[in-house]
Amino acid sequence: MARHPLIDKPAPTFSLPGADGQTYTVTPGAKGVPTVLFFYPKSGTYGCTKEACQFRDALDKDITFKEAGVEVVGVSPDPVDKQKEFVDKHKLTYPVLSDAKGEARKAYHVGKGLFGLAESARVTFIIDSKGTVRDVLDATLNYSAHVKFVTNWLRKNGSKKDGEAPAASATATAEAPAAGETPAGATPAPATPNAAIPEGQTVAELGRAAEAVQA
Repeated sequence: MARHPLIDKPAPTFSLPGADGQTYTVTPGAKGVPTVLFFYPKSGTYGCTKEACQFRDALDKDITFKEAGVEVVGVSPDPVDKQKEFVDKHKLTYPVLSDAKGEARKAYHVGKGLFGLAESARVTFIIDSKGTVRDVLDATLNYSAHVKFVTNWLRKNGSKKDGEAPAASATATAEAPAAGETPAGATPAPATPNAAIPEGQTVAELGRAAEAVQA
């Protein structure tokens, strides 16, 4: 897959409403620690719930996340009330923001998923302690790959004190769904085009895949 246009560039700052109704301004690097920004299709669906809970658990239990002092922020197109329900139900410990107008997705070049059948693709950005985008994983179907992707990057590139080392030069991809997988930021502010359908796949098959991600 082509190199993501934001790799090795400053991560855009943006402001969005969170699940608690407050406006959050996300400024990667402002606190001098790595930021993990993950975009996902829809709160409350099976894959998105698994992914969000995996980030929650990594923040709570994973020594790699703890040593790096990582901040995690989740973003989806869902409205604020849906985000509140999602956060409360699953006791998520990091900001989950509502990008109903697509502003953050546009800033981070995140398109629709599943060849346009999902409003947002599932894309995770690793941003170093200076606010530079270092690596990106675009994998809508493989929800379980994202926490592993971050964990592996942190182990390779070190703690919050020396985590600025460049990562892979190209956007990472992992589209195959993982079988048998089981099931974290931001500070409150004061105030691609769709890909072509691959040969051999039908619209009906892609529709079923979309339902599996967003059911």
